[in-house]
Amino acid sequence: MNKGYIVCVYENIKDDNALKDYAKKAKEAVEKYGGKFLVRGGKNIVTEGREFLRTVVLEFSSFEKAKEFFYSSEYQIAHTLLKDTVVRNHQIIEGN
Repeated sequence: MNKGYIVCVYENIKDDNALKDYAKKAKEAVEKYGGKFLVRGGKNIVTEGREFLRTVVLEFSSFEKAKEFFYSSEYQIAHTLLKDTVVRNHQIIEGN
């Protein structure tokens, strides 16, 4: 079974406190659904394309588990904390 990944790149962050509150709640949901943070911010070098403020990559045991996490009530509560405070690109991806 292939793993599932969530890749999220932030273009704009208007409220750092809202992001911190979101991160705390989202982490609880990630742990509940067996996810693992592979990337959470950190140094980066743009070698092609646009620069983003922050990148997060999560790994789950399967694509289905990643979808289950994203659409869960636990994560959706966290997700609402970001309403109108960030601009980001968010994808659920099947991988190896």
